[in-house]
Amino acid sequence: MEKRKLNNIGVETSLLGFGCMRFPVTENGMIDAMQSQAMIDYALAKGVNYIDTAYFYHEGESETFLGKALKKHDRQSYFLATKLPVWILKNRQETRKVVEEQLQRLNTEYIDFYLLHTLDRKKWDVVLKYDILSILEELREEGKIRYIGFSFHDEYDVFEKIIGYRNWDFCQIQLNYMDIEEQAGLKGYYLAENLGIPVIVMEPVRGGALASFSEEMNAKFKALDDLASIPSYALRHVGGLPNVKVVLSGMSSMDQVRDNIKTFASFAPLTKSEKQVIQEIREILQGRVQNRCTGCGYCMPCPQGVNIPENFKIWNKYHMYQKFEAIRFSWAGVGKRAKANHCIQCKLCEEKCPQKIKISEDMPRVWTDINEKRWK
Repeated sequence: MEKRKLNNIGVETSLLGFGCMRFPVTENGMIDAMQSQAMIDYALAKGVNYIDTAYFYHEGESETFLGKALKKHDRQSYFLATKLPVWILKNRQETRKVVEEQLQRLNTEYIDFYLLHTLDRKKWDVVLKYDILSILEELREEGKIRYIGFSFHDEYDVFEKIIGYRNWDFCQIQLNYMDIEEQAGLKGYYLAENLGIPVIVMEPVRGGALASFSEEMNAKFKALDDLASIPSYALRHVGGLPNVKVVLSGMSSMDQVRDNIKTFASFAPLTKSEKQVIQEIREILQGRVQNRCTGCGYCMPCPQGVNIPENFKIWNKYHMYQKFEAIRFSWAGVGKRAKANHCIQCKLCEEKCPQKIKISEDMPRVWTDINEKRWK
């Protein structure tokens, strides 16, 4: 198993990390304990030593399951990561209460990698308002957490502000070969590298969107190596960056575990020809974009409350990947009144759009495509 050294804190992690938000589930939606236990056991036996979960994964069941699943393994043989849901805190002291609850759920005396979960501009304001970092430092002194970092979901300028605030032990960003200019993106990766802050990557296969394409597109990968899986190229893409210390994969079957371990057991960065194929795939996907919205926001505010840029962003991604799973979370995150079906075609937004987009014509298409086309 490929290992990477986090020089600033002096530990060595497996390049493949086990993300625990997509365990197989039973018919009633609960974690399938037997299958998931076998997957965890196999991964640890093959050298995976980074296990990542969070307070709300599997509706709070993930941490509790891991507390049982990891009990039979030597606590020194793996690093355990979980996250603080900043958005549920009502005061400063609730931080300690949540951490104590997580320690109990996880059946452990300490958490190795502790993250402020899914930081954005608003959540960062909460962190500062309640001085949460000082509480985490107290918990570190008490031996209950070891390393302090954050996971991130917002624009680059917010990332720049947060990562420059202190000397973080690590940070976690979304990165894959399609999202190099979104959120922190590749620019954020290089900033972290320059600051000497190790990077952990989430969504390297973009929630499965980069796991399989059309037969014609899949054939481009198979021509390179008929035995290599298509997701392995996405994993190797981010794993080839030297300051990426862990690539998280939310594995949901033993087949996925085995395939990912195969990729990282004899890890090799992408070759020139492989990078060329990925660039071809990028161009094909980007060619499916439905309009030229840049997200500038000049069209806002909409008098009906429609979030025009966000609707277009999601719509374009839906057509790019042709999978509802690729937009499921972001579409759910758009408020009911902010969705495209509330557009009344008043065209006030079109007068302000620098791209001259026919917004009044595209909005009905957004609603129809997402709710009726239903690519799986």
